[in-house]
Amino acid sequence: MSAAAVRGPVHGAGDTVDPSTARPRSIDLRLALPALVGWLTAVVLVGVSGAAAAVALAALALAISAAIACRRPGRAAGRAGETRVAAVVAASIPSLVAVAVAAAAVALAAPARLPPVLADELERGATVAVVLELEQTVQPALDGGPDAGSTFGGGTSADALIVAVTPADASLAANGSTLSEAAPVAVRVPVRVLGLEATERLPLGTRLEGRVRVIPLDAGEDRVALVRAVTELAPIGRPPPLVGAADGLRAGFLELMQPFEGDGGDLLPGLAIGDTTAVSDDLDADMKSSALSHLTAVSGANCAIVVGLVLGIGALARWPRPVRVAVALAALGGFVVLVTPEPSVVRAAVMAAVVLLALASGRPARGLPVLGLAVLGIVVLDPWIAREYGFVLSVLATASLLVLAGPLAAVLGRWLPAPLALAVAVPLAAQVACQPVLILLAPEVPLSGVLANMLAAPAAPVATIVGMVACLLAPIIPPLAMLVAGIAWLPAAWIAGVARVCSALPGALLPWPEGAVGALLLAALTVAALIAAGLPAPLGSPRLRLRVAMAAVAALAIIAGATAGAAALRALGRPADWVIAQCDIGQGDAVLVRSAGAVALIDTGADPALLTRCLDTLGITRLDLLVLTHFDLDHAGGVPAVVGRVETVLHGPTGRPSDEAVLDALAAGGAALALSGEGDRGVLGAYAWRLLGPPDHRGVEPGNDASLVLELRPGPACSRCPSMLALGDLGAEAQVRLAAAHDLRPVDIVKVSHHGSPDQHLPLYATVAAPLALIGVGAENTYGHPAPGLLAELAAGGTTVVRSDAHGLALIGPPAVGQSALRVWVERGAVEQLAPADGVDPAAPADAVGGAG
Repeated sequence: MSAAAVRGPVHGAGDTVDPSTARPRSIDLRLALPALVGWLTAVVLVGVSGAAAAVALAALALAISAAIACRRPGRAAGRAGETRVAAVVAASIPSLVAVAVAAAAVALAAPARLPPVLADELERGATVAVVLELEQTVQPALDGGPDAGSTFGGGTSADALIVAVTPADASLAANGSTLSEAAPVAVRVPVRVLGLEATERLPLGTRLEGRVRVIPLDAGEDRVALVRAVTELAPIGRPPPLVGAADGLRAGFLELMQPFEGDGGDLLPGLAIGDTTAVSDDLDADMKSSALSHLTAVSGANCAIVVGLVLGIGALARWPRPVRVAVALAALGGFVVLVTPEPSVVRAAVMAAVVLLALASGRPARGLPVLGLAVLGIVVLDPWIAREYGFVLSVLATASLLVLAGPLAAVLGRWLPAPLALAVAVPLAAQVACQPVLILLAPEVPLSGVLANMLAAPAAPVATIVGMVACLLAPIIPPLAMLVAGIAWLPAAWIAGVARVCSALPGALLPWPEGAVGALLLAALTVAALIAAGLPAPLGSPRLRLRVAMAAVAALAIIAGATAGAAALRALGRPADWVIAQCDIGQGDAVLVRSAGAVALIDTGADPALLTRCLDTLGITRLDLLVLTHFDLDHAGGVPAVVGRVETVLHGPTGRPSDEAVLDALAAGGAALALSGEGDRGVLGAYAWRLLGPPDHRGVEPGNDASLVLELRPGPACSRCPSMLALGDLGAEAQVRLAAAHDLRPVDIVKVSHHGSPDQHLPLYATVAAPLALIGVGAENTYGHPAPGLLAELAAGGTTVVRSDAHGLALIGPPAVGQSALRVWVERGAVEQLAPADGVDPAAPADAVGGAG
């Protein structure tokens, strides 16, 4: 399509033009197409090492050649054809220039992302002395509170910049916490800090100093590397005054929100100031399932609200236009600093700034060209943002509102009143544009998303603006701020309630093929549906559009049916509400725990392929927690199967380079690492977990007796869920010490130590009195596992044994209604009748649920 064919006015989102009588909508793509081409260029080139400069020069040469060809005079013969060719070439010049500019931006930025001083250290595999500057606020973990549960042991991850590197020949000072007198080299390298221990609030912009180990990431990642501290990271500098003042406002607002309980109190800080630390995992899952995840934190729409309010106040006060624009720009900058520059906020802020500048010059600014200019500008300034999901979804949602919302409202207006048609069109347009990308994050389509967005949309701006007012009032008039926060809590609670209800509706989620294949299939069906509906403008004849519609419906039925059918066949005969699963992974341990949407894996076995088969069979795509009891091959050899799929890893002491290599692989896949031991505790869904050992990981020799010992107790939300004690590979002496150090209470399930070896302290098993014992063991192993004497003692104590060599995959669910015994499903063979499960008294106090000791 030529440039001349796409020029013309764009209808607003509220237009209700009848497509049957209206002229076809024309879309101004003069800046949108070059921006899209430049964006895709950055997406490709940030992952291509060393080729960016060559591509930039080639694209630039092509653009110059095209420009020269356009200026050549045509001959008389065939002048019309040559004029057409010249017009096409001329229309291509902006896109060619965008390719050259984006490629040049990547080529110029790439060397600075990994400067020689840091590259040399990475080649040596040595630790380096650095100064880090935090790019987000880090909160200290609170013992027993939500933070402790979410960080699984106190350590958290945070985005940061390495702003200084000390060369290898420089050393740390005597105390190991400050750099030597050798002058550090200034750099700006984006990294993610793993296992950051914060004893106090560390605001955005705080500088930390210490020695770290750097783990490189793939070229296309937004971060250059992962960083693990090997010494204390000591704060050496506070953030700049403006950033510090904004953090003080955020901290004050979080303190103000302490009395407000429930989902509304958890969600409001995210809506108002972009702080999502209080949002629980289950609320976050419900927000995603109902397509409301864009409301979990500040979105780009808030920039438009802020600018609109300032311009409206200025108009009422009759400020001159330059004054209104200047004040709006200042308010926009302050808002971005207050909520921190997330990708969606940056995109919206740049777009709003372009509109304001156009307004100041007296020239109109249309939405799509402005969006194109904003996207291209952001990508040129930071090419690696092109691959960030937040940025991609923000741009797609905005473009859909500009291009699809108006025509979609016009079509829906044939059957619905105009206001209702628009209310449906806006969230539907955004979901249509974003859903193919969201498939890459979760292979499911939220069918209740449009309804949820319609119900939540009126409350979102109220919660955001009133919450921001409370934030600004908190340090000035605290009582009034508390009252205003209470008003903002109401719409925030409404949004959370909508998410809870819509996510629980029958058929709320449509299963879909996962990965790139699923995304491409959904994108193709989306395009077909738009063509069939004549959106954003009719293409082809009505008969052709009808055929496209019929083909799209048939393809949708086939894909959805095949996906749902495959899932049903996989789940046939298995209990859908299983809580504990023992994988059949040969000689080794791999036990899954599932609760309230959260999943933990205790050890991985030795074979990644066997573990992958088990996870795929159970439909597990993401692990909230991986517990590596120790680093023997039969417990950690399967780690490659879960790299890139783990949120947090609990691990004990390391003793070999191969142990560190396991952790490095997990960290490179995005997992947060937490060196853990006795006393660490947290939550997993409705479970409370605690570690009973090792007693002191700094003084324990790595190996079997240094295994992490995990106890799981159900909370009040799942009082019938089975409790479990996982003993790792503890030997008899270590079991004796464990029993002496803790007041062990009965549990429903015990994961037998060391695959049922004879090296056991049998009184421990009598104390925990578990009706069910799990033994991960390989068929015909050469170790004699499980020991006949142990099996006899367990049977004598009334414990039913489920072993992976005899039973294969095993799934355990809570007792059925009116029953007292756990429900057990095994892949092969049979298990005897279980004794009643002891469980946890639902009336037990919270401390008892979490365990004593």
